[in-house]
Amino acid sequence: MQERVLSIQGVKRLPYYLKFLKELQANGVTYVPAAAIAESLDIYEVQVRKDLAAISRQPGKPRVGFTVNALIEDMEHFLGYDNPNTAVLVGAGHLGQALMSYSELSHYGLKIEAAFDVSPELIGKNIHGIEVHPVEQLTALCREKNIEIGIITTPMEYAQEICDQLVAGGVKAVWNFAHIYLHVPKGVLVQNEDMAVSFALLSNHLARQMGEIPVEE
Repeated sequence: MQERVLSIQGVKRLPYYLKFLKELQANGVTYVPAAAIAESLDIYEVQVRKDLAAISRQPGKPRVGFTVNALIEDMEHFLGYDNPNTAVLVGAGHLGQALMSYSELSHYGLKIEAAFDVSPELIGKNIHGIEVHPVEQLTALCREKNIEIGIITTPMEYAQEICDQLVAGGVKAVWNFAHIYLHVPKGVLVQNEDMAVSFALLSNHLARQMGEIPVEE
């Protein structure tokens, strides 16, 4: 079978495709043309076709398009949603608790096995069905449970140390919510969720719209 290749930007588009497809599925729609997906998300149809060609195991049919159920199955398989990943969360404060309460994570194949914190007020508590452990147990528990993903929601001054402990515990991917660049060995992926960066893009866009900074021609 030929290896399927999809760009990082393409991977980022897939969850939006999947959401649209599941809405069709819930409404009893059986087939969907690439043009309908493109129109719903305001994306060029050619781009949608390229993305689907990279992940779909069945070709679209003339005039009717792709089978919705099969396309959903292919996307979930490509994204790994059908192969549950285990995670631990470090930093059980407000942001950490918000993530622990987010039930949609399980739909994406992510299960938070445990949380960790340094606060005596939080250690030992069960928050949204997840027990909070002392940080000192982080590396050992990751090894014991073969944890694959570490979620960091600590203040930035502690994030690198926590990241090192996660890597020592065998974690291969880090979801980082701390406002800091993390250094990891080769083979470990870091996905940053930085609100400062997102706001910078929004602020820059508004400044361009208001003519406060020049717009590139």
